[in-house]
Amino acid sequence: MSIQTPPRPLDTALESASVRTPAPAKLPVPADPHRGRKAMLWGTATAVIVVLHLLAVAGTDFDPTLLVDGWQGMARFVSGAFPPNLDWEEVIKPGLDATLVTLWIGLLGTTLSIPSALLLAVLASRTTSPHPVAYQISRAILSFFRAVPDIVFALIFVTAVGLGPFAGVLALICHNTGVMGKLWAESMEETDQGPQDALATAGASRLQQITHGSLPLVIPQFVGLLLYRFDVNVRSSLVLGLVGAGGIGLLINQAIKSFQFDTMLTHIIIVLILIIVVDQASGFIRRKLAV
Repeated sequence: MSIQTPPRPLDTALESASVRTPAPAKLPVPADPHRGRKAMLWGTATAVIVVLHLLAVAGTDFDPTLLVDGWQGMARFVSGAFPPNLDWEEVIKPGLDATLVTLWIGLLGTTLSIPSALLLAVLASRTTSPHPVAYQISRAILSFFRAVPDIVFALIFVTAVGLGPFAGVLALICHNTGVMGKLWAESMEETDQGPQDALATAGASRLQQITHGSLPLVIPQFVGLLLYRFDVNVRSSLVLGLVGAGGIGLLINQAIKSFQFDTMLTHIIIVLILIIVVDQASGFIRRKLAV
């Protein structure tokens, strides 16, 4: 015979309270007073984007049917490129030598622009610039170097120093100074200003505030951006070779002009290997710096 345990008073009270408690009423979601205005803004923005794209299509003669109609020319181009020319003495060895020159152009164009980029970055940062006039002038210089493409700089320096990789190095130094100086200046503006303010309170000079307060905080960002720009500059040095600035880009241009598409494909494969190696090396160094 089972013995039933009488319910405890506290359990009975909790059960009755849970039964009697009504469910919370669902309140209506208030209407957004700015809903109509937001819808109008989104509609206007969409219409503007569509109109801009239509103007861009008309201004660039964008016509996919031309690509479809020209498939025979593309087929002849591809068939002429395969198989690639793997002749060591005439193609591969000169391609490897020119690829090494391309790598040197990207390296020197990156490293030799560090002093000018760093100086302009310090002057172009609101937190480190000594005077508003210096800030505006340095910003204008950086904007000019960024606005002029590196290939235009290469054409200018080719007329000054002649054909060859030296013109490509000078072009990358100018353009990379503008890009890297801008990125470094923004990095300094985003850092914590506490150490610099503490040094200023202690009576440190402006130069001491920058070298001991601001720069140590942004060195990891500086190195990461520098590696990224080196990766980009190696690719840019390839394009500069097309205008006579040396490197494997010059060999690719010569192969295309002489209709040696199999040789061109071999050079492109070599470039692909170079880009993969540089990308992997840059990623490895960035991971080591992040640890």
